[in-house]
Amino acid sequence: MESETDEMRECLIGCLRPRLKELIVVDRVLDLIDFIENEQKERIRQKARNDGDISAADYLINAVVQKPHTPGWFTAFVDALNNGGCNFAADYMQLNLPTPEAEAENENCVRLIHLLIPSLADMATETVCAHCFSERLLTEDERDRITAEIVNRGRRSGARELLRRIIKCPPGWYSTFLQVLKDTEHHVLYNELTGNEGSDKKPSLKDKPIATRESPTSAESCDGTESMEITVNEQPMDQSTDLYAGNELPSNSEPSQPDGSALEVARSPEKEITLRDYQMEVAGPALEGKNIIVCLPTGSGKTRVAVYITKEHLDRRKAEGKPRKVIVLVNKVPLVEQHYSAEFLPFLKNKYKVERVSGDSQLKISFTEIVKKNDIIICTAQILENYLERANSGEDEGVNLSDLTLIIIDECHHTQKGGVYNHIMMRYLKQKHKNKRLVKEQKEPVPLPQILGLTASPGVGGATKMEKAEEHILRICANLDASRIMTRRQEEFKKEQRKIVVSVEDRREDPFGDVIKKIMTAIHNHAELTPTCDLGSQNYEQWVVQKERQAAKDENQKVRVCAEHLRQYSESLNLCNTIRMQDAFSFLNKYYEEEMKKKTAPEEEHKIQITDTERFLFNLFKDNKKELETLAKNPEYENDSLSKLRTKILHEFSSRDEARGIVFIKTRRSAIALNQWIQENSKFADIGVKSAYVIGGGDQSVVKPMTSAEQKDVLKKFGNGQVNLLIATTVAEEGLDIPACNFVIRYGLVTNEIAMIQAQGRGRAEDSSYTLVEVKNSGVAEKECVNEYRKNMMNKAIQKIKSLNQAAYEKRITEFQIQAIMEEKVRMTKKKQKDIKNESPSNVKFSCRSCSEPICTGDDIQIIENMHRVNVTPQFRKLYIQRENTTLQERLLDYETNGFIACKNCGQRWGSMMMYKGIECPCLDVKNFVVNLNGKKISKCTKWNEVPIKFSAFDYAEHAINMTMSDNSDDDETM
Repeated sequence: MESETDEMRECLIGCLRPRLKELIVVDRVLDLIDFIENEQKERIRQKARNDGDISAADYLINAVVQKPHTPGWFTAFVDALNNGGCNFAADYMQLNLPTPEAEAENENCVRLIHLLIPSLADMATETVCAHCFSERLLTEDERDRITAEIVNRGRRSGARELLRRIIKCPPGWYSTFLQVLKDTEHHVLYNELTGNEGSDKKPSLKDKPIATRESPTSAESCDGTESMEITVNEQPMDQSTDLYAGNELPSNSEPSQPDGSALEVARSPEKEITLRDYQMEVAGPALEGKNIIVCLPTGSGKTRVAVYITKEHLDRRKAEGKPRKVIVLVNKVPLVEQHYSAEFLPFLKNKYKVERVSGDSQLKISFTEIVKKNDIIICTAQILENYLERANSGEDEGVNLSDLTLIIIDECHHTQKGGVYNHIMMRYLKQKHKNKRLVKEQKEPVPLPQILGLTASPGVGGATKMEKAEEHILRICANLDASRIMTRRQEEFKKEQRKIVVSVEDRREDPFGDVIKKIMTAIHNHAELTPTCDLGSQNYEQWVVQKERQAAKDENQKVRVCAEHLRQYSESLNLCNTIRMQDAFSFLNKYYEEEMKKKTAPEEEHKIQITDTERFLFNLFKDNKKELETLAKNPEYENDSLSKLRTKILHEFSSRDEARGIVFIKTRRSAIALNQWIQENSKFADIGVKSAYVIGGGDQSVVKPMTSAEQKDVLKKFGNGQVNLLIATTVAEEGLDIPACNFVIRYGLVTNEIAMIQAQGRGRAEDSSYTLVEVKNSGVAEKECVNEYRKNMMNKAIQKIKSLNQAAYEKRITEFQIQAIMEEKVRMTKKKQKDIKNESPSNVKFSCRSCSEPICTGDDIQIIENMHRVNVTPQFRKLYIQRENTTLQERLLDYETNGFIACKNCGQRWGSMMMYKGIECPCLDVKNFVVNLNGKKISKCTKWNEVPIKFSAFDYAEHAINMTMSDNSDDDETM
């Protein structure tokens, strides 16, 4: 072969290309070919990850035959195939070809394996893998990969990886594999592959033809060792079932997520981690085992840095024979799956066990075991805190900080007073300072994990002076015990986005708003209220809330109910200034329809009380409804903000080839309404705008929340282009992996400098723009100026901190840590005093927040799972009505809620109806009641832990027995 010309060699490879594509395992061969550039190798690896080995092998062959050739290129390629375990492919290159009969036999064997995948995937993969390795069907590297696949994804997935590898062996592999099955006592699989009869034999290919043409070699075995009859199909096999492809074989195993995204990740080959220079630089101290904060702008690859540090940490400790356990903490449930599927699993799955746990996962009940059995655990911070507390209180085994060797804290700027991150780190700091004492006493210190914090912006904590900004950032560093805060060098930052602030003009006429204000004035007069601020402003909203709380405490139902309705009108004014008048009208109309439903009992024979004030309010809206509806349809009076937003979106989509953007907006209701407006406007459709909204998952709003699966579906569509305009609340500002887009608009929404930096970071594409559109009464332009000032202050403060010598830095950090520990002690002392619930349950009384009717005492309330307060007394059952609520359906381990309970007297909602282990339990929400403690009324309790009473535990068995006896007595009466 060495004497042949390069042209002849290229021709040979061209002729053999179809067979070589099937036989080359790219990840084994690529690194052994030194004449292919690294950049080109990375493209081939990417092709393997995305499209599988066959497509990647095609790219690899193109790179090999690419001109000009380096001396000895052909020999180097053949050597790479041999050394990479692709001997069959190397034989073809050297023209050591099998006979046509042997090749046909081998093809039949491969096809047979394809056909019997569902059965073969059930084999004892660990045992078969070990025997295949000893018989040289697998290399050592392949055995390790299969073992890792079994550990991470299960036995069936490992079996598919094994089969994908062995079918690329030279002819003769089939008979060896049959012998392995025989030796490992897989008699049923052996019989199925050979066609032998047996008592436990499954239907064979002989019994059930699967195609139309009989193979010419059907009477012979692939290797001449067994008799077998098979039929084959002329049609090419589907790529999804091709064992030669880089992706896994088809599986009957369930995906870990509804859309199977995690399974897709597991099926792809493990990715290589490559960091840019600046990423390696910021990772440096962490690679030496130091605690640091990595502060990089959104889109700069903070998480990728964390993955690299994780791998190096685990590799180093494994080599040293030390224990290793990494936990990644996030503050939002969707981030758990995102970090798992998009970052940690793809890069680390073949070498380490990776698992994720969140509040949405059933795995949280066995978190201690999950920590024991896996190398990397990604979870919400509250789950770890709960299990740290369990270990601390001795409730059960729980989890200890000493069990962990590296904690990664995502969005670590939340490590401040009151946050769950801070609770975890306070445990760390206390133990750190105890360890110093133990060392002085010559005792063994308790091992503590390394800490890695990730953030795009620590913020300045509301500081107005540089000194306070510096102190705020140092406190975060102290809370995370960070030896340094690592940032990208200033000169390396990418060019600033184009920033535009769009001012708006007041309406010349606002007849819709005038009618709303006229109604509000009538309510003020009726309730004898005198507001001191502009209607619809934020100050007015706060004033109304205070009036409602005080009126509930005073049992002044007239003022209370008027204040409640005024809040709705104030909200409608805000909606009118933000979105369409018809959306504001629709909101008001729906509110009054719901209020009227509350006053209608499910049973016709029962009437719910309607007070004179409620009748006045209902009639007031009814009298003005027609006029509001008419005005809402007149586009002449629409707000200028909406007009400017329309112009901006049209400009972005008409001036770019492929526009993709995000509009951030304040409320869930506004996001839904804005999306509806865009979808109903034909101008947007004409230029290809495809919008969708994404809102939060919490259930604190009257608007139905989005589930994490719904959020994920929308973001997936945004990623693949099915959606190109995202309308989002602040849920999308921080953390969530949103693909690069080329324009970001904040529509009447400004919070703090951290949120501003996060939102700007969503525009990652070249030539991206950031636009702020003003909305009346929002004051966003002024707030944005303040945030820009604070952003610059933050960057200067970080640079100042970085310029401190290490001794001065550590001195200040230690001072802040000791101060934090002392403050925590004082706080815990106060909390313990507050938590001492000596009050007798009989001393607390509950009355309906709406009609002030006495409901029950603390003696009537019991607690389920230390969480849910229920009243199952027969007397309470007579006081409420039950309604269906389709937006409430929530299924948990032992209980579910799918309806709510309301006051039989006035219709005020009290809580939900919970089905607990087959028993209906009315579950109370304390915010719907006025609490009277020893004769003193508490105007507003938002949480049950604010009530200083220890309720008795719910006795399930006793209640079930009482119910059974009650049912029996009812049956006796009917007999």
